[in-house]
Amino acid sequence: MNLRQIELLRAVVRCETTVRAAHELGLSQPAVSNAIKQLEGQLGFPLFERINNRLFPTTEARTLYRDSDPLFLIHAALEAKVQEFKENRSGNIRLIATPPLGYSVIPAALRRFLATRPKMRVFFDIRRFETVIDSVDSGVAELGFVVGLGDHPDLDSEVFFSDRMVCVMRPEHPLASKNKIVPSDLRDVPFIAPERGTKMGTLLRQAFATANEPFDFTVEVRYCHTACVLAESAVGVAVVDPLSPVFSGRFNLAIRPFEPATQVSASVVRSRKRPLSRSAQAFLRDVRKVAGEINEKLV
Repeated sequence: MNLRQIELLRAVVRCETTVRAAHELGLSQPAVSNAIKQLEGQLGFPLFERINNRLFPTTEARTLYRDSDPLFLIHAALEAKVQEFKENRSGNIRLIATPPLGYSVIPAALRRFLATRPKMRVFFDIRRFETVIDSVDSGVAELGFVVGLGDHPDLDSEVFFSDRMVCVMRPEHPLASKNKIVPSDLRDVPFIAPERGTKMGTLLRQAFATANEPFDFTVEVRYCHTACVLAESAVGVAVVDPLSPVFSGRFNLAIRPFEPATQVSASVVRSRKRPLSRSAQAFLRDVRKVAGEINEKLV
């Protein structure tokens, strides 16, 4: 017996007439009757007793019906899984990001992405820039999210957010009364600076050089998120990417434009060696939507 024959047998057992079974299976009544006769001939024993236009399953037919239950439960589960894949509601995706994005855009995009995909499994890590690039290149992560990116021979990149760096401080700080902050404003105040050699650190040092101002700092940190924590604790004033202070919603900080305007771009990177999964493509669409919403808020 093949699966189609078992399915037909089960339908007739349930429906008790070939007419109703034919309607359930989308077949003609003669087709169902002929199939049952052929199956009985193939098996060598009767499956139904025919009384007053109704079919009563034999003990053998009921046993086959009962013992075939696990097959059709597995089949139903498999069909449900295929439908989930079709609608992109299940699967898995591996993501990695640098802290400015891992603490801002990505959580918001994940919340949106998972809201309609309760069976999706996400593996997410926050690492330094070099580790993000290596992880995507090696296939450990499918998508990487970084701030500032040069050319890479094996990676494709797409800028999904771009804005200028900002200066943050406690709302009661004297500099909070200014409409914008320039390097000379930071000359005599405790300054929290991004670490030398990082993307942010390099951009900011170039901005100070353009303004002919010495780059003096009180505290040097690797991540802008850390700088925001320290600024909120009144350790000093910090210049950071525009996402870190506004997106978490937890920082009580005054945020002012920093000049000379220092543009910061956020990019997603993916390998040229491997196609993106449908799950990764769907998540990337949500990242773009969240980034667009942020741009509208910052305008």
